[in-house]
Amino acid sequence: MPTPLPPLPMRRLTRSDLVSCANLSEDRGWPREEHKWGLLLSAGTGYGMDDPSGKGLAAACVVTSYGPGLSTIGMVLVAQQYARQGIGRRMMRQMLNEAGGTPLALHATAQGQPLYEELGFTAVGGAEMVRGRLRTDALAPGPGGRGRATTRPATADDLSAIVRLDTEVFGLDRTPVIARLPAFADQIRVAERDGVLTGYAAAWPNMDTHVIGPLIADSTETAQSLIVSLAPATDRPFRTDVDVRHRDLLGWLKENGLETVSSNTVMTHGISEVPGDWTRRFAPLSVALG
Repeated sequence: MPTPLPPLPMRRLTRSDLVSCANLSEDRGWPREEHKWGLLLSAGTGYGMDDPSGKGLAAACVVTSYGPGLSTIGMVLVAQQYARQGIGRRMMRQMLNEAGGTPLALHATAQGQPLYEELGFTAVGGAEMVRGRLRTDALAPGPGGRGRATTRPATADDLSAIVRLDTEVFGLDRTPVIARLPAFADQIRVAERDGVLTGYAAAWPNMDTHVIGPLIADSTETAQSLIVSLAPATDRPFRTDVDVRHRDLLGWLKENGLETVSSNTVMTHGISEVPGDWTRRFAPLSVALG
């Protein structure tokens, strides 16, 4: 039976709460993802309720602001022993109040979607998580592989161009997040044509995988080339969350060794769709960041 939880104040979380956040993830059967939590608590604002027993957190979530145009909500978690007591609803209502008129977006699990619908969120899309080792023949040039775009490792000199491209595609300025990528990711690759960046991708460590994200490209072929270019530098399986509208990329990934792990629903509040150009936005840095 869930343990009754008295009304508790919500407080801002800091990086000192990282282990407690990871423990809360693990408590709900999610991976600990301490590396990701570190980014979320730095680039976004964490909110939490302390467990009255003194053992970490009873609930938590993270809000990442991209200015007045959008904030995203992620990692909405309630400890198992306090589940089904309306704590998640209370936390989300407070997030809505704090947002004021700022539009919101989130990626909802099947379990969380009914609550978000009750609070006025609308389903506008979806993402499919795939995981696995990219087949070696996907790396070869020619008809069986994807060598159509020129890619190379990103350098410090590319960061301003990456930010400009990301802002154009995402529809909002994500500089506080993207500027942290070089320290957060193990690899960043860029695609270019005639000296102009046409896409970029990062691979960052998460438990026993490398997560591909962000993945931004001017075409499916460029997205494939970026993924292929990331593969030789890792011996871990890949994981990524692909917008379900990019069926060609999803099909190619599944043909080349990755399998569907789960799916989620993209939901918005206060806007009818997520800003930006979805045709060039193949995968987010993390669904917790939008």
